[in-house]
Amino acid sequence: MNYFSSDFKLGILGGGQLGKMLLFDTRKFDIQTYVLDPSNEAPSKIACNKFFQGDLMDYETVYNFGKQVDVLTFEIELVNLEALTQLENEGLKVYPSPKTLKGIQNKGVQKDFYAKNNIPTAPFERFENLEQLKSKISDLKLPFVWKCTEFGYDGNGVKIVRQASDLDTLPNVECIAETMVPFKNELAVIVVRNPSGEMKTYPVVEMEFHPEANQVEYVICPARIHDKVAEKARAIALQVSENFNHVGLLAVEMFQTQDDEILVNEVAPRPHNSGHYSIEASYTSQFENHLRAILDLPLGNTDSKVAGIMVNLVGAEGHSGNVIYENIETILGWDGVTPHIYGKKQTRPFRKMGHVTIVNEDMAEARRIAQEVKETIKVISGQ
Repeated sequence: MNYFSSDFKLGILGGGQLGKMLLFDTRKFDIQTYVLDPSNEAPSKIACNKFFQGDLMDYETVYNFGKQVDVLTFEIELVNLEALTQLENEGLKVYPSPKTLKGIQNKGVQKDFYAKNNIPTAPFERFENLEQLKSKISDLKLPFVWKCTEFGYDGNGVKIVRQASDLDTLPNVECIAETMVPFKNELAVIVVRNPSGEMKTYPVVEMEFHPEANQVEYVICPARIHDKVAEKARAIALQVSENFNHVGLLAVEMFQTQDDEILVNEVAPRPHNSGHYSIEASYTSQFENHLRAILDLPLGNTDSKVAGIMVNLVGAEGHSGNVIYENIETILGWDGVTPHIYGKKQTRPFRKMGHVTIVNEDMAEARRIAQEVKETIKVISGQ
C-alpha cells in the first residue's frame, strides 16, 4: 500500500489535541487525513485535509464517515461501537479494533478482563447502579474508590468514598467500588503494536498528581524507580497488550505498591497524556509510532534521547472564557523548554489547554525547571 503523497485516506474519529498532534506526523509523511469531531472549533481542524462536524456517538454519522476512508482510527474512546463493528465487517481496517475497544470502553468490563486473564489489579466489585452500591455499603471496607464505568475522564467519574454520605452527591449510574491501594507511585507504560505483531514498549513514566483535581501535573521519564520494578511494569504492559490483542498505542496506567508489586489501574487504546514527553525526548514520538502501527509499518525506536518531564497546562481556577496564556515568552527563553498550545479557544478551571515539555541531561534539573514552568505560566481568561 502506498500511503505517501497518494490517494490513501486515513480517518480519525475525534479532533482534539491528540488528533492535532497525530496530524503533525501525517503531514510530515504527506498522508491524507479526514477528521470527524462534534465541535466546529476542534483543534485538529487546521491540520487535516478534510474536516467533518458530527456526533461521534451517532451510528449513521460514524458509519458514513468511515465509508470515505481506507483506515480508521480514533483519539477518544467515546465513539459508536456498532458503526465501527459494521465497518470492520464490511472490510474496513479499524485500529484499534472494535473488539479491543469494547473490552476497554466500560471500566467494569475492563476490570473483569484483568481478573479473567490473571493480570494484577486492585480488588473491586461491580454494581448496576448507585442504589445497589448503597444497599451493600455495609459489606465494603471504607475508604474505597468509586468509579463510574462509562464516560469518565481526567478525574471526572472517580471519587474517594470515605463515609457513606459521600455517595449522596454521586450519579445513579453503573459503577465499581475498588479497594484503595496504598501505593508508592503511579506509573504508566505505553505499548505500541502493529498488525504484523511487532511490539515495543516505551520506558516507564512516573505521574505526579494534583491533589485536588485528580489530574496529572507532571509526567516524568524515566520513572525514578528501581530497574527491577521497571522491568516488571514493562512485562505486565506487554501481557495486557497481548491479551487485548490491540493494534496501535495502548497506555497502561499502573500502581506501584509499597512492596513493589505492580497493579494495573486502567488502559487507554490511543495516544495518551503520559506519552506527550516523547515528542521532544524520544527517538520516535508516541504519535508517529501510533501512525506506523495502524499502517503496519516498521515501528520506530521507543528509547529516550534525554530525560523528559511534561507539565500539563490547565485552566486556572476562577477563570472561564476566552483564553490568555501569561508568561509564555518567559519560558521560551529557557533551554530545553517547549510549550504546546492545543488551540482550545475557551478555558475553564482544570481544562487541559496545553502542555510544556522540559528536556535535560539531568533529571533533577529538569524537575526543578518543570516546577518553575508550572509557577510561571498562567492559563487565564480575558474579560
